[in-house]
Amino acid sequence: MDLQDQLKNLFPDHIEKEESKTAIKSTVWLQDDPIICKYEKRKGKPITILEGYNGADKDFKQLAKELKKSLSVGGGIKGESIIIQGDYRDKIMEILKQKGFNVKRVGG
Repeated sequence: MDLQDQLKNLFPDHIEKEESKTAIKSTVWLQDDPIICKYEKRKGKPITILEGYNGADKDFKQLAKELKKSLSVGGGIKGESIIIQGDYRDKIMEILKQKGFNVKRVGG
């Protein structure tokens, strides 16, 4: 009998909350202000720009890395914004909402 079984015997009324498999855990600092997600074309190529994150630089870089990895695209950090190659506004907004961020879509 392992520890989980012993705990179930001691506390039969306790219900464990199962995390949904689609939810992505956020390991970065969450903020109250919305992150602005906008679309631009630079040199004829579409890009998605995320602005308005006011956490630590370490968390900012980690967030950019997680977004690029989950979308399998390139991008980078320039100043106070994350630049993702391509028009991925809807997917990025969905990922950020699952992480617990407020996101505001700007432009078209």
